[in-house]
Amino acid sequence: MLKSIHSGVLAGCILGAMTMSASEVPTIVKSAAGGQLIVNGKPFLILGGELGNSSAGTAAQADSVLPRIAQMHVNTVLMPVAWEQIEPVEGKFDFSIQDHWIDVAREQHLHLMFLWFGSWKNGFSNYVPSWLKQDTKRFPRAVSADGYELEILSTLGTETLKCDAQAFSVLMRHLREKDRDQQTVLMVQVENEVGYLGRGRDRSAAANRLFASPVPPELIHKLQNARNSFSPELRAHFKSTGTTWPEVFGDAADEVFMAWNYARFIQTVAEGGKQAYPLPMYVNCQLPAPAERAGEYPSGGPHPYYLEVYRVTAPALDFYSPDIYWPNFEYWIDRYKFSGNAVFVPEARLESAPYNAFYAYGEAGAFGFSPFGIESLQLSPNANGSGPGINDVYAALSSMSDMLLSAQASGSTRGLVLHSNSPRTAQTVALGDYLFEATLSRSWPTKTLLTEDGAMIVVQTNPNEFYIAGSGLSVSFFRDPDTDNKLCGIANIEEVSRSGGEWLTVRRLNGDQTNQGRQLSMSPHEVHIYRVVLYATGRTPRIE
Repeated sequence: MLKSIHSGVLAGCILGAMTMSASEVPTIVKSAAGGQLIVNGKPFLILGGELGNSSAGTAAQADSVLPRIAQMHVNTVLMPVAWEQIEPVEGKFDFSIQDHWIDVAREQHLHLMFLWFGSWKNGFSNYVPSWLKQDTKRFPRAVSADGYELEILSTLGTETLKCDAQAFSVLMRHLREKDRDQQTVLMVQVENEVGYLGRGRDRSAAANRLFASPVPPELIHKLQNARNSFSPELRAHFKSTGTTWPEVFGDAADEVFMAWNYARFIQTVAEGGKQAYPLPMYVNCQLPAPAERAGEYPSGGPHPYYLEVYRVTAPALDFYSPDIYWPNFEYWIDRYKFSGNAVFVPEARLESAPYNAFYAYGEAGAFGFSPFGIESLQLSPNANGSGPGINDVYAALSSMSDMLLSAQASGSTRGLVLHSNSPRTAQTVALGDYLFEATLSRSWPTKTLLTEDGAMIVVQTNPNEFYIAGSGLSVSFFRDPDTDNKLCGIANIEEVSRSGGEWLTVRRLNGDQTNQGRQLSMSPHEVHIYRVVLYATGRTPRIE
């Protein structure tokens, strides 16, 4: 159905928010370690999957896609909401498709996250309504270094900001009316992978005038006060004694200028949306491929190098997230692991997701992870045809979710990933008073690799008890020498599963499955959960 906007919409949004307790909606609780998502008063672990860009545009797609995804142990589906779809005629809104998706998600016991494809999606502006696309005077474009208008809306378009913010606020107001009591939709992404694509920065007349003006003293002051949380890249460029953009930010002036303008725009959109319905809101970042320069990737997005510009300019945002498609997954997610930023990966490569999920939840303390194109996945094997699938990983993590969330809050989780082409053949993590050394699974006695990939998550539940989920690894245990000089031994290892809230022993591992009591030997291609009990005893004197 179509709804016409009227002058009382924004006032109604504000009044509605004033009468609604913040405790009634999902929220992000931040900490020095990052943060957690709270739903209905309890921490919630998102086992997510993002739909392809063209997989949520009709009501019928919900009927076919969501029941199948619900069988994958996914609990939250990330779905695009296109501006052009909900406001095909200026001032008239249609939410019938989104309402149907919410209804079907409830039937399938799934949560949703809305991805607002507003003024920008992957840097470009192709999801805006046709009435906006055709009026370049009212809705100005960014201009290239060669003087050509781009298919990218300028961040400085007054009418663009007004219309985007209004559409988003109406969406959030409708969502509040539709979903406040049941909270099917947990949070909202504001825009998508924003940034200027092209050399340097926007060269429109308005942007040139602003760039030629002094850097706003308020921005310099806020950044100066936040110096302790600077990235190394921003620290290397920032000069608080300067006046012009190049004087203050050096070679990074163009990218920081664009980051500031995108952040100002998004702050206005998010702030208005939160007045309507204060769900958690975030932005995602398209990260550079190896050797890419700013402008080859969207320049001015929430990139970790200059993320502090967003943090001081857009306080309405609750956290910042990386979309990670490149092989160095651990590096990029760790760049978003800093005090006060709840870690969430909204887009990840589907093929490597079963392994990277263990690292995200265990090592980075993520409250959520989401491979892209989840609807394309078959229920059994991984997308590359071998090894565990993300549905297998999610099944294990769902069983462990309560203990995992508790352990994340106390810093009692670790995780690692190994590949046959990794620079190291073994990796070690420390937890409690023990070291866990992992290598890829090999046959005996030929020592032939049984898998190309392996990963695990370790959760400490008692001083000597650990739950380990993973596949493709052999794990050795040692006493941490920084704790004491004791020897470490395996008291017992059990493969376990959970039923009705109770842990059941599937089998007790010994002999070849523990390398005669010396290691945990995981299945090379299947995900299992293991309960490992260790012990420490006095060290035998060295024989000279």
